[in-house]
Amino acid sequence: MAEAGKQPVVGIIGGSGLYDIDGLTNTRWEKVFSPFGAPSDEVLVGELNGLKLCFLPRHGRGHRIPPSELNFRANIDVLKRLGCTEILSLSACGSFKQELAPGTFVIVDQFIDRTFARVKSFFSTGLVAHVGFGDPVCKRLGDALYDGAKNLGIDVVRGGTYLVMEGPQFSTKAESNLYRSWGCDVVGMTNMPEAKLAREAEMCYATVSMVTDYDCWHPDHDHVTVEAIVAVLLSNADKGRSLVKDVAPKLAGRAGNCPYGCHTALDTAIITAPDARDPGMIEKLDAVAGRVLRR
Repeated sequence: MAEAGKQPVVGIIGGSGLYDIDGLTNTRWEKVFSPFGAPSDEVLVGELNGLKLCFLPRHGRGHRIPPSELNFRANIDVLKRLGCTEILSLSACGSFKQELAPGTFVIVDQFIDRTFARVKSFFSTGLVAHVGFGDPVCKRLGDALYDGAKNLGIDVVRGGTYLVMEGPQFSTKAESNLYRSWGCDVVGMTNMPEAKLAREAEMCYATVSMVTDYDCWHPDHDHVTVEAIVAVLLSNADKGRSLVKDVAPKLAGRAGNCPYGCHTALDTAIITAPDARDPGMIEKLDAVAGRVLRR
Protein backbone atom coordinates (compact mmCIF):
# COMPACT_ATOMS: atom_id res chain seq x y z
CA MET A 1 0.00 0.00 0.00
CA ALA A 2 1.22 3.51 -0.75
CA GLU A 3 1.12 6.11 2.00
CA ALA A 4 -0.33 9.51 1.15
CA GLY A 5 2.44 11.95 0.36
CA LYS A 6 5.10 9.26 0.27
CA GLN A 7 7.34 9.13 -2.79
CA PRO A 8 6.69 6.08 -4.99
CA VAL A 9 9.49 3.55 -5.50
CA VAL A 10 9.69 1.95 -8.95
CA GLY A 11 10.85 -1.63 -9.40
CA ILE A 12 12.05 -2.69 -12.86
CA ILE A 13 12.28 -6.34 -13.88
CA GLY A 14 13.96 -7.25 -17.13
CA GLY A 15 17.24 -7.87 -18.88
CA SER A 16 20.45 -7.14 -17.07
CA GLY A 17 21.29 -4.28 -19.47
CA LEU A 18 18.29 -2.17 -18.48
CA TYR A 19 20.04 -0.52 -15.56
CA ASP A 20 22.72 1.10 -17.76
CA ILE A 21 20.82 4.40 -17.84
CA ASP A 22 22.37 7.85 -18.14
CA GLY A 23 21.55 9.92 -15.08
CA LEU A 24 21.14 6.99 -12.68
CA THR A 25 23.00 8.00 -9.51
CA ASN A 26 23.85 6.67 -6.04
CA THR A 27 23.84 3.12 -7.37
CA ARG A 28 24.57 0.08 -5.25
CA TRP A 29 23.87 -3.64 -5.52
CA GLU A 30 21.86 -4.88 -2.55
CA LYS A 31 21.45 -8.48 -1.44
CA VAL A 32 17.98 -8.79 0.07
CA PHE A 33 16.83 -11.80 2.09
CA SER A 34 13.45 -13.36 1.31
CA PRO A 35 11.69 -16.11 3.29
CA PHE A 36 10.67 -17.50 -0.10
CA GLY A 37 14.26 -18.32 -1.06
CA ALA A 38 16.86 -16.70 -3.27
CA PRO A 39 15.80 -14.15 -5.89
CA SER A 40 17.33 -14.14 -9.36
CA ASP A 41 20.12 -11.77 -8.32
CA GLU A 42 21.01 -8.87 -6.12
CA VAL A 43 19.00 -5.70 -6.79
CA LEU A 44 20.61 -2.58 -8.21
CA VAL A 45 19.23 0.39 -6.28
CA GLY A 46 19.71 3.93 -7.58
CA GLU A 47 18.08 7.28 -8.10
CA LEU A 48 16.85 8.98 -11.26
CA ASN A 49 15.81 12.62 -10.90
CA GLY A 50 15.34 11.99 -7.17
CA LEU A 51 13.12 8.91 -7.66
CA LYS A 52 14.29 5.61 -6.17
CA LEU A 53 14.57 2.80 -8.73
CA CYS A 54 15.22 -0.87 -8.03
CA PHE A 55 16.45 -3.01 -10.96
CA LEU A 56 16.20 -6.79 -10.76
CA PRO A 57 17.73 -8.84 -13.61
CA ARG A 58 14.95 -11.40 -14.13
CA HIS A 59 17.23 -14.23 -15.25
CA GLY A 60 20.23 -13.08 -13.21
CA ARG A 61 23.24 -11.29 -14.62
CA GLY A 62 24.54 -13.34 -17.54
CA HIS A 63 21.08 -14.92 -18.06
CA ARG A 64 21.73 -17.92 -15.79
CA ILE A 65 18.19 -18.98 -14.87
CA PRO A 66 15.60 -20.46 -17.28
CA PRO A 67 11.96 -19.31 -17.08
CA SER A 68 10.60 -22.37 -15.24
CA GLU A 69 13.27 -22.12 -12.55
CA LEU A 70 12.80 -18.45 -11.73
CA ASN A 71 11.87 -17.87 -8.09
CA PHE A 72 9.05 -15.47 -8.88
CA ARG A 73 7.92 -15.23 -5.26
CA ALA A 74 11.35 -14.23 -4.02
CA ASN A 75 11.75 -11.70 -6.84
CA ILE A 76 8.52 -9.90 -5.99
CA ASP A 77 9.08 -10.23 -2.24
CA VAL A 78 12.52 -8.56 -2.29
CA LEU A 79 11.21 -5.67 -4.37
CA LYS A 80 8.40 -5.21 -1.86
CA ARG A 81 10.96 -5.25 0.98
CA LEU A 82 12.89 -2.51 -0.78
CA GLY A 83 9.76 -0.36 -0.71
CA CYS A 84 8.65 -0.75 -4.34
CA THR A 85 5.12 0.43 -4.97
CA GLU A 86 5.03 -0.07 -8.75
CA ILE A 87 6.71 -2.52 -11.11
CA LEU A 88 7.63 -1.99 -14.74
CA SER A 89 8.26 -5.35 -16.39
CA LEU A 90 10.09 -5.60 -19.72
CA SER A 91 10.33 -8.90 -21.56
CA ALA A 92 10.97 -10.38 -24.99
CA CYS A 93 8.08 -12.04 -26.77
CA GLY A 94 6.96 -13.60 -30.03
CA SER A 95 4.21 -12.13 -32.18
CA PHE A 96 1.02 -13.82 -33.33
CA LYS A 97 -0.02 -11.01 -35.67
CA GLN A 98 1.41 -9.78 -38.95
CA GLU A 99 1.15 -6.15 -37.87
CA LEU A 100 3.15 -6.75 -34.67
CA ALA A 101 6.52 -6.97 -36.37
CA PRO A 102 9.84 -7.56 -34.60
CA GLY A 103 10.85 -4.36 -32.84
CA THR A 104 7.27 -3.46 -31.86
CA PHE A 105 6.49 -2.80 -28.20
CA VAL A 106 3.13 -4.07 -26.98
CA ILE A 107 1.70 -2.66 -23.74
CA VAL A 108 -0.47 -5.67 -22.96
CA ASP A 109 -3.53 -5.54 -20.75
CA GLN A 110 -4.48 -9.23 -20.50
CA PHE A 111 -2.80 -12.60 -19.95
CA ILE A 112 -3.59 -16.25 -20.56
CA ASP A 113 -1.55 -18.38 -18.18
CA ARG A 114 -0.55 -21.74 -19.68
CA THR A 115 2.30 -22.39 -17.24
CA PHE A 116 2.10 -25.50 -15.06
CA ALA A 117 5.40 -25.96 -13.18
CA ARG A 118 5.47 -22.79 -11.08
CA VAL A 119 4.31 -21.76 -7.61
CA LYS A 120 1.75 -19.06 -8.30
CA SER A 121 0.77 -17.59 -4.94
CA PHE A 122 2.33 -16.30 -1.75
CA PHE A 123 -0.62 -17.76 0.14
CA SER A 124 -1.16 -21.44 0.98
CA THR A 125 -2.47 -23.78 3.67
CA GLY A 126 -2.88 -21.85 6.90
CA LEU A 127 -3.51 -18.52 5.22
CA VAL A 128 -5.73 -18.42 2.13
CA ALA A 129 -6.38 -15.38 -0.07
CA HIS A 130 -8.09 -14.78 -3.41
CA VAL A 131 -7.18 -11.47 -5.08
CA GLY A 132 -9.15 -10.00 -7.92
CA PHE A 133 -7.34 -10.35 -11.24
CA GLY A 134 -9.87 -9.49 -13.92
CA ASP A 135 -7.72 -6.53 -14.96
CA PRO A 136 -4.20 -7.88 -14.36
CA VAL A 137 -2.30 -4.78 -15.50
CA CYS A 138 -2.42 -1.37 -13.84
CA LYS A 139 -4.08 0.98 -16.31
CA ARG A 140 -2.24 3.99 -14.91
CA LEU A 141 1.18 2.41 -15.52
CA GLY A 142 0.11 1.01 -18.88
CA ASP A 143 -1.01 4.43 -20.06
CA ALA A 144 2.25 6.00 -18.88
CA LEU A 145 4.32 3.42 -20.76
CA TYR A 146 2.29 3.86 -23.94
CA ASP A 147 2.53 7.65 -23.82
CA GLY A 148 6.26 7.46 -23.13
CA ALA A 149 6.88 5.11 -26.04
CA LYS A 150 4.86 7.30 -28.41
CA ASN A 151 6.81 10.37 -27.31
CA LEU A 152 10.09 8.56 -28.02
CA GLY A 153 8.98 7.48 -31.49
CA ILE A 154 8.91 3.78 -30.58
CA ASP A 155 6.58 1.57 -32.60
CA VAL A 156 4.08 0.76 -29.85
CA VAL A 157 0.60 -0.77 -29.52
CA ARG A 158 -1.66 -0.22 -26.51
CA GLY A 159 -3.53 -3.32 -25.39
CA GLY A 160 -3.26 -6.99 -26.24
CA THR A 161 -3.24 -10.48 -24.76
CA TYR A 162 0.01 -12.17 -23.71
CA LEU A 163 -0.02 -15.97 -23.78
CA VAL A 164 2.42 -17.20 -21.14
CA MET A 165 3.82 -20.65 -22.00
CA GLU A 166 5.96 -22.85 -19.78
CA GLY A 167 8.99 -23.27 -22.02
CA PRO A 168 11.93 -23.43 -22.21
CA GLN A 169 11.26 -24.85 -25.69
CA PHE A 170 9.54 -22.60 -28.20
CA SER A 171 6.05 -23.43 -29.51
CA THR A 172 5.14 -26.12 -31.99
CA LYS A 173 3.40 -24.82 -35.09
CA ALA A 174 0.15 -26.43 -33.90
CA GLU A 175 0.41 -24.62 -30.56
CA SER A 176 1.23 -21.35 -32.25
CA ASN A 177 -1.82 -21.59 -34.49
CA LEU A 178 -4.03 -22.61 -31.55
CA TYR A 179 -3.00 -19.53 -29.58
CA ARG A 180 -3.61 -17.35 -32.63
CA SER A 181 -7.14 -18.81 -32.90
CA TRP A 182 -7.75 -17.72 -29.31
CA GLY A 183 -7.05 -14.11 -30.30
CA CYS A 184 -3.72 -13.86 -28.46
CA ASP A 185 -1.32 -11.16 -29.59
CA VAL A 186 2.07 -12.18 -28.19
CA VAL A 187 3.70 -15.17 -26.51
CA GLY A 188 6.39 -15.33 -23.83
CA MET A 189 7.59 -17.36 -20.87
CA THR A 190 8.07 -14.92 -17.99
CA ASN A 191 5.12 -12.72 -17.03
CA MET A 192 3.25 -15.42 -15.09
CA PRO A 193 3.05 -15.79 -12.18
CA GLU A 194 4.99 -12.51 -11.92
CA ALA A 195 1.89 -10.37 -12.50
CA LYS A 196 -0.25 -12.46 -10.12
CA LEU A 197 2.30 -12.15 -7.32
CA ALA A 198 2.64 -8.41 -7.84
CA ARG A 199 -1.12 -8.08 -7.35
CA GLU A 200 -0.97 -10.20 -4.16
CA ALA A 201 1.85 -7.95 -2.92
CA GLU A 202 -0.30 -4.87 -3.60
CA MET A 203 1.99 -3.33 -6.18
CA CYS A 204 0.98 -1.71 -9.45
CA TYR A 205 2.27 -3.79 -12.37
CA ALA A 206 2.54 -3.21 -16.10
CA THR A 207 4.54 -4.97 -18.77
CA VAL A 208 6.23 -3.96 -21.98
CA SER A 209 6.30 -6.92 -24.37
CA MET A 210 9.13 -6.34 -26.83
CA VAL A 211 8.54 -8.35 -30.00
CA THR A 212 11.59 -10.26 -31.26
CA ASP A 213 10.07 -12.72 -33.77
CA TYR A 214 6.92 -14.18 -35.35
CA ASP A 215 7.00 -17.40 -33.29
CA CYS A 216 6.71 -20.27 -35.83
CA TRP A 217 3.29 -19.70 -37.42
CA HIS A 218 4.39 -17.23 -40.10
CA PRO A 219 4.90 -18.96 -43.49
CA ASP A 220 7.35 -16.35 -44.78
CA HIS A 221 9.67 -16.27 -41.76
CA ASP A 222 12.11 -18.81 -40.37
CA HIS A 223 11.28 -20.63 -37.19
CA VAL A 224 12.45 -19.00 -33.97
CA THR A 225 16.17 -19.18 -33.29
CA VAL A 226 18.20 -17.81 -30.41
CA GLU A 227 20.50 -15.98 -32.84
CA ALA A 228 17.62 -14.14 -34.50
CA ILE A 229 16.09 -13.20 -31.16
CA VAL A 230 19.36 -11.86 -29.74
CA ALA A 231 19.84 -9.59 -32.75
CA VAL A 232 16.47 -7.92 -32.18
CA LEU A 233 16.95 -7.95 -28.40
CA LEU A 234 19.98 -5.68 -28.70
CA SER A 235 17.93 -3.09 -30.55
CA ASN A 236 14.98 -3.46 -28.19
CA ALA A 237 17.25 -3.05 -25.15
CA ASP A 238 18.29 0.43 -26.27
CA LYS A 239 14.67 1.44 -26.69
CA GLY A 240 13.75 -0.18 -23.37
CA ARG A 241 16.36 1.85 -21.50
CA SER A 242 15.10 5.04 -23.12
CA LEU A 243 11.54 4.17 -22.15
CA VAL A 244 12.41 3.49 -18.50
CA LYS A 245 14.37 6.73 -18.31
CA ASP A 246 11.42 8.67 -19.75
CA VAL A 247 8.58 7.04 -17.82
CA ALA A 248 9.94 6.32 -14.34
CA PRO A 249 10.38 9.95 -13.20
CA LYS A 250 6.84 10.75 -14.37
CA LEU A 251 5.48 8.26 -11.83
CA ALA A 252 6.83 10.35 -8.96
CA GLY A 253 3.82 12.64 -8.95
CA ARG A 254 1.33 10.08 -7.66
CA ALA A 255 -0.28 11.04 -4.35
CA GLY A 256 -1.77 8.28 -2.23
CA ASN A 257 -2.95 4.90 -3.45
CA CYS A 258 -3.43 3.84 -7.05
CA PRO A 259 -6.99 4.76 -8.11
CA TYR A 260 -7.38 1.33 -9.73
CA GLY A 261 -7.05 -0.54 -6.44
CA CYS A 262 -3.61 -2.11 -6.92
CA HIS A 263 -2.36 -0.89 -3.53
CA THR A 264 -5.41 -2.21 -1.66
CA ALA A 265 -5.84 -5.58 -3.39
CA LEU A 266 -5.79 -7.53 -0.12
CA ASP A 267 -8.52 -5.51 1.60
CA THR A 268 -11.14 -8.19 0.90
CA ALA A 269 -8.94 -11.05 -0.32
CA ILE A 270 -7.97 -12.97 2.83
CA ILE A 271 -10.60 -15.59 3.65
CA THR A 272 -8.98 -17.52 6.53
CA ALA A 273 -10.47 -16.55 9.90
CA PRO A 274 -8.01 -14.67 12.14
CA ASP A 275 -7.98 -17.37 14.81
CA ALA A 276 -7.26 -20.06 12.19
CA ARG A 277 -4.28 -18.37 10.56
CA ASP A 278 -0.91 -20.09 10.72
CA PRO A 279 1.54 -17.90 12.71
CA GLY A 280 4.40 -19.13 10.53
CA MET A 281 2.61 -17.97 7.40
CA ILE A 282 1.87 -14.61 8.97
CA GLU A 283 5.55 -14.14 9.70
CA LYS A 284 6.54 -15.23 6.20
CA LEU A 285 4.13 -12.74 4.65
CA ASP A 286 5.32 -9.78 6.70
CA ALA A 287 6.33 -7.75 3.64
CA VAL A 288 3.72 -8.96 1.16
CA ALA A 289 0.65 -8.75 3.41
CA GLY A 290 1.77 -7.10 6.61
CA ARG A 291 -0.53 -4.14 6.00
CA VAL A 292 -3.68 -6.25 6.40
CA LEU A 293 -2.31 -8.96 8.74
CA ARG A 294 -1.21 -6.46 11.39
CA ARG A 295 -4.67 -4.98 11.77
